[in-house]
Amino acid sequence: MAGSPTARRRRLSIELKKLRESSALTCAQVGQALDWSGSKVNRMETGSGRVQPSDIDALCRFYGTTDELRDFLKSLARQAKTRGWWQVHGAGVPEWFNIYIGLEQDASTIRQYQCEVVPGLMQVGPYARELHTTGAHMSSQDIDRAVRVRLERQVMLTRPDAPEAWFIVNEAAVRNVIGDRSLMRDQLERVLDAAELPKVTLQVLPFDSGTYPATGSFTMLGFPAQEDLDLVYRDGITDAVYLEGEHHVREYARAFDGLRAAALSPQRSAQLIKSVLKEYAG
Repeated sequence: MAGSPTARRRRLSIELKKLRESSALTCAQVGQALDWSGSKVNRMETGSGRVQPSDIDALCRFYGTTDELRDFLKSLARQAKTRGWWQVHGAGVPEWFNIYIGLEQDASTIRQYQCEVVPGLMQVGPYARELHTTGAHMSSQDIDRAVRVRLERQVMLTRPDAPEAWFIVNEAAVRNVIGDRSLMRDQLERVLDAAELPKVTLQVLPFDSGTYPATGSFTMLGFPAQEDLDLVYRDGITDAVYLEGEHHVREYARAFDGLRAAALSPQRSAQLIKSVLKEYAG
């Protein structure tokens, strides 16, 4: 079973939707049969509404599931109510990003393209602080919390069960000076150290790479359980988009492969970063 509350909530939604679709019914039809609204059924299947154990009992009776499946779904519903370690930081982590962190904690693969900044899982504290200070209207306390969460997330790359993480960064992210040159030296040294981790691969997309898929930054998460489908995550200033459909995942995977083919090899990427480090040393 997936570990974080967010992943459990997502798994529960997937299982409930599968049960309805296997019965060839609409949300409205299920709601009518149970004297609910169709929107309530939809909210349970999209993870936007809380699912009570009594709801699971009613749905399982209606669908005619086994006792084992009913107990499994009720367990998911109960555990989805727990709070993740990152949720104690309040406004330092917006609700739409809370969802991403919960999914990231259970991912077995991470594929990310960053076109403007160094990936969050490779950032040093002062670099992350600069981004939060200039990128949002947050109190100093909330900025402290946001930076702390970002640094705590990085532990996942050093766990024995660390996900396979593949990062592609545009050369602009390497050369764009955040803070000052001293900070960028520390940041690029951190990037090189992270790239040496056993399950981390880093490539730089150089300015002279020619034509490549113009997508903007995005992250793809894969999960160990076959039932937990891959998803694409894209964020903005005030919200985020989660794309789970097969078409979306396939097209973003294709775009990532294109970016990977256009980028420098990991070895040449490290060489480019080291050359930029020398420039910052002057």
